[in-house]
Amino acid sequence: MRSNAIKHGPDRAPARAMLRATGLDDAAIAKPLVAVVHTWSNVSPCNLNLRDLAAAACEGVRAAGGTPIEFNTIAVTDGIAMGTSGMRASLVSREVIADSIELAVDGHCLDAMVVLCGCDKTIPAAAMALARLNIPGVALYGGSIAHGRLDERAITIQDVFEAVGAHGAGKLSSERLCQVEKKACPGAGACGGQFTANTMAMVLTALGLSPLGLNDIIATDAAKRDAAFRCGELALDCFNAKRLPRELLTPVAFRNAARLVAATAGSTNAVLHLLAIAREAGVALTLEDFEQASRSTPVLADLKPGGRYTAVELTDVGGAALVAAAMRDGGLIEDAATVTGRTLFEELDAAAPRMQGQDVVRPADAPLKPRGGYSILYGNVAPQGCVLKLAGHGRVRHEGPARVFDGEEQAFAAVQAGAIKAGDVVVIRNEGPAGGPGMREMLAVTAALVGRGLGNDVALITDGRFSGATHGFMVGHIAPEAARGGPIALLREGDHVVIDVESRTLSTDAPLEDRRAGWQPPAPKVTSGVLAKYARLVGSAAEGAVTHG
Repeated sequence: MRSNAIKHGPDRAPARAMLRATGLDDAAIAKPLVAVVHTWSNVSPCNLNLRDLAAAACEGVRAAGGTPIEFNTIAVTDGIAMGTSGMRASLVSREVIADSIELAVDGHCLDAMVVLCGCDKTIPAAAMALARLNIPGVALYGGSIAHGRLDERAITIQDVFEAVGAHGAGKLSSERLCQVEKKACPGAGACGGQFTANTMAMVLTALGLSPLGLNDIIATDAAKRDAAFRCGELALDCFNAKRLPRELLTPVAFRNAARLVAATAGSTNAVLHLLAIAREAGVALTLEDFEQASRSTPVLADLKPGGRYTAVELTDVGGAALVAAAMRDGGLIEDAATVTGRTLFEELDAAAPRMQGQDVVRPADAPLKPRGGYSILYGNVAPQGCVLKLAGHGRVRHEGPARVFDGEEQAFAAVQAGAIKAGDVVVIRNEGPAGGPGMREMLAVTAALVGRGLGNDVALITDGRFSGATHGFMVGHIAPEAARGGPIALLREGDHVVIDVESRTLSTDAPLEDRRAGWQPPAPKVTSGVLAKYARLVGSAAEGAVTHG
C-alpha cells in the first residue's frame, strides 16, 4: 500500500496520532486509504448533490474493506459566470482541480480514489487526475438536472440564455423572461442537454473510467446514491485487482470517446478536454483524430442543443448504453477494457438496451445526420486548426464580411444593439487561453443571436470556446490565438471570410501577412494572480490548452 509510507513503523507515530484524532482506530488505519474527492458547492445545482453522494461512496469504501479519506476541491459554474469576467476562471479551474487532487492524494500517499464530479470542468479534471496519478480509481458524474417546466413544456438553461436574446430584440416581455428564469432549473444536477457536462459524462464512460449506466442516472433519482456506494466498492475492487486508469486509457478508448461525442452531436469542448486527458495518459491524440471520428460517425442521438431531447429522456430509454449499442451494431465503436474489469461489449450485453419503442436514438443505418456534430478546419485564419460546431443546422458553407470585436462584451453589445445583420461573420478575438486569459465560452453572444432570429443567418468565429448549449454555424478554438500572433489578430472589419466544411477551411482573401508588421501584441488583461500565471504557462488550444509540457 502507498499509504504505508505515512502509517507504518515507529517513525510514523506522529502521522498516526493525527489520523487517530480524526476518529480512526488501529483497524481503520491498517486498511487501504481511499480518497473520496468531490467538487461539492452550493453556488449552483451542478454540484449540489455531491456531498450526499460522497457519504454513500464512503459507505461503499468501508463495506469493501477500505478507509475513506474525504476531501473536496473547487468548482466554477459556467452557467453563472457566462458572459462576465468570471468566465475566465472556468477553464483555468480544470487545471486547478486536477492539480489539487494530485496534491492531496499524493501528499497523503493514498491508495485509491473515487472522484465525484458535476459540472463542465470538474469532469475532465477528474479524468486528468486519474490519468496523472495512475492509482486505482473510478469517476462518477453527479447527474443531469431534471426538466424545468413552463406551460406544460420542458425547458432547460438553454432556453433562458436564448430568452435573453429574444428579450433584447423586443420579442419577449420582461415578465415572460422572469417566468422562464424561475422555471428552468428545478433542483440539483448539471445542465440537461447534451451540453458539456453530459457530453463529458459520456466520455468518462467511453474511456472506461465510469461504469456503464451509472453516469446516466439523474441527480435527484434515489438510485444515484446507490451508484455512489457501488463506486466506493469498485475503488477497492480496482485496488485489489491492481487495475489502473492508464490501462483503460488506450488509443481505442479515446477513439470510442471521440466517436461517441460525434454520434450525440455533443459539446466541442470535448475536443479540448480529450486532448488534455490524452496528454496526461501519455496517449498520442491530435485534432485530426477528431476529424476522422466525426466524418466516420453519423449523428444517432436526437439531443439538445440541436435536437429535441435531454439526458432525462435518453436515460429513460437506455442512456449511454443505447447509444453505444447502436454504434456497435453499425461497427462504429470498438471493444475496450473498463473500470469494472469487464469489457465495454460485455457491459453492453449485460445492459441489453432495446432500440424498439423510442425515438431518442436512431439505428446506425437510419441516422439523423450522415456525419458527426463537429469538424476540424484549417486555413490561413487558423493554421494550427479550429473546431466547427455542426449541431442544429445543415449548412456546410458560410461567407460574408467580418465584424471584428476584441472581446466578448463588445460583440454582445453589438448583437443586443441590432448591429449584426444576416450574412455577417462575427469575429471575437483575444479570448484564447492566454489572451482571455482562460478561453471564455461565447454562449451569451450565440444565444443572443439565436434569440434575435439570426442563428441560421450568421456565423461566429473565435479563439475562445463555445458552451455545449451553443448551436448555429460557430467556429471556436482558433489556433494560434490572437494574443500570440495568430492570423485572427490581423483580420479587419469588412474582410471577406469563408467557412467551408467540405474543403475544411477557414480563410480570407485579405492580405493578412502584409499587416503583420503593424501588429503589436495586446497588453495582458491580468498582471497578477492565478489568471496571470495561467496566461504565462498555458499552451495552444490545438493541444488541449494544458499548462505543462
